[in-house]
Amino acid sequence: MRETIAAPTASDTAPARKAMIDSQLRTSGVNEEYVLARMLAVPRENFVPADKAPLAYTDRSLVLGDGAMLAAPLFYGKLLVEAAPHADDRVLIVSAGTDYLAELVRPLVAGVTQIGQVEAASSPAKEGERYSLILIDGAVEELREGLASQLEEGGRIVGGLVLRKVTRLASGRKIAGRITLLPIEDLGIPVLPEFAAPRKWSF
Repeated sequence: MRETIAAPTASDTAPARKAMIDSQLRTSGVNEEYVLARMLAVPRENFVPADKAPLAYTDRSLVLGDGAMLAAPLFYGKLLVEAAPHADDRVLIVSAGTDYLAELVRPLVAGVTQIGQVEAASSPAKEGERYSLILIDGAVEELREGLASQLEEGGRIVGGLVLRKVTRLASGRKIAGRITLLPIEDLGIPVLPEFAAPRKWSF
């Protein structure tokens, strides 16, 4: 008879989440209680295939298949600290293929809308709802106009940025209709290929 192994439950992995907070987040300067509380509450293994569950709390990004990725815990901790979400924020999340970031943020803000990277990169600038905060679940080489147009004037954007092949946490604000992402610190972040900069010919 073949034995069936049950998937770990949230209570089974609570010690792993606590260890993640103590050994990965606090030691790297992430001490804001709202961030730690959300990352303690949300089981990462719920957002990966069963065969990846034992790796859910390692300090590295996970490739999940079909283009989906889950970044290392430290990225999400630093992202939430920099974003400092407000209770009245309307948040747009560019997903890397999981709902993990959306689940972290949802109780902290007024509303969350999530779109995939293909839609975020290819949609033209459009009229409609504007968001006070955009979170990018990965690193981009350049922002697309369609995504930038969805941020309201004065709104914030936080995510990863690829500069000279190095990924960095970055943030920006929309001022006079323009957004400039400013790097904050080098950090290992999965790269979103849909946001690659156009290649230029060189001779």
